[in-house]
Amino acid sequence: MRSLLDVSILVALLDGGHLHHGLVTEWLRKSQSGGWASCPLTQNGCLRILSLPAYPNPHPVTQVAQRLAQAVAHPSHQFWPDSLSLLDPGRLQWDRMLSSRQVTDTYLLALAVEHDARLVSLDPGISLQAVSGAKPKHLLTLI
Repeated sequence: MRSLLDVSILVALLDGGHLHHGLVTEWLRKSQSGGWASCPLTQNGCLRILSLPAYPNPHPVTQVAQRLAQAVAHPSHQFWPDSLSLLDPGRLQWDRMLSSRQVTDTYLLALAVEHDARLVSLDPGISLQAVSGAKPKHLLTLI
């Protein structure tokens, strides 16, 4: 099954000094046969976080963009446009979201469900119940 990597996974993957870099790279090595995906939200988030001056190991945005471009050039990668709306009737169960902080993760889960793929994250707080049709196979949390 193809895996949509969320921002936390992309950041850990591209930052060799990240606490979860080893965990994420080992998981990707073992799971790459199913392929992986990114989208504008995850790519933009990765670029923004890794180039923030307040990030523990910041890099110039040009350097981050080059590294991300190398990663997405891999044959196992697919780019998915942000092609759905959270406002589509029946897409979300709004009463299942605990806070506004879950909106982006919920969108990414909905995008994964739309592609019959799974969202891979380091965030254990993502709610399957918030996305119509989401099943355990659609979400993998690595920690």
